[in-house]
Amino acid sequence: MKYTLRHTTRYHYSAPVTLCHSETRVLPRKTQHQQCGASKLSITPLPHYQAERRDVFGNRVLYFAMEELHRMLDVTVTTPIHTWGMAALPAHSPAWEQVAALLEADSRFETQLYRLDSPFVRRSAELAEFARLCFTPKRPLVEAALALNAYVFEHFEYDQGFTTLATPLSDVLTNRRGVCQDFAHLMIGALRSIGLSARYVSGYLETEPPPGKPRLVGADASHAWLALWVPEWGWLALDPTNGALAGERHPVLAWGRDYFDVAPLKGVMNGGGSHHLEVEVDVIPVASPGAA
Repeated sequence: MKYTLRHTTRYHYSAPVTLCHSETRVLPRKTQHQQCGASKLSITPLPHYQAERRDVFGNRVLYFAMEELHRMLDVTVTTPIHTWGMAALPAHSPAWEQVAALLEADSRFETQLYRLDSPFVRRSAELAEFARLCFTPKRPLVEAALALNAYVFEHFEYDQGFTTLATPLSDVLTNRRGVCQDFAHLMIGALRSIGLSARYVSGYLETEPPPGKPRLVGADASHAWLALWVPEWGWLALDPTNGALAGERHPVLAWGRDYFDVAPLKGVMNGGGSHHLEVEVDVIPVASPGAA
């Protein structure tokens, strides 16, 4: 699939901001299944200084600083992107207990980093018990992961008004409701609690308008899913919000241990008072040459 991604984050402040230092993770990264063209970046007001770096996870991070009075901050990024589907799932995978044992002895930074507790995801006996609804004894890893992904989709309700960033995973599990971020955190916590390695992925999801209706600008949303480490195969991307694999219609932005590592915009400022946040996301399919 070929897309043009456009992501706008806009803050309106009730009082002037005198100084602002920010980091943004809205520049899509290159992956095994994704190529990115040059991003067009617009920041208003114009920063006094800006620079790009890579974080420990390999994500693109843009730092910028403003030293003039402003009551509105607008960051818009437009990126052409080309995605394609993952390789076919392995015909056979080892039992999940065997994989957990292998990971216990694995010293690689990439796999160990995603087995540990993180700011928004803490391992627990409760989450391990939830995982074992599908991770039954000697069940193949991929089969069990797909089953848990389907279970969350079938038994949890998408409810935008129920959670905030401060809502504990135990509340999500007890009430069986939340949003994509919560469902990704829940599965990550469950998988880590039984010794597996799972990471949080932020990105987008192409949405289709109702039949006969045009696409609405800003109608697409930021999305979140997770990826599970499968030995000798790679990272299996799972979207529990939709009960599906995350594939070519899931452009990737960044990944980390949880949402804390990939927040689109964060920083410090002086002044500002209260604020109003607007986010607009567009995932615009680009027709191939010669297409009808």
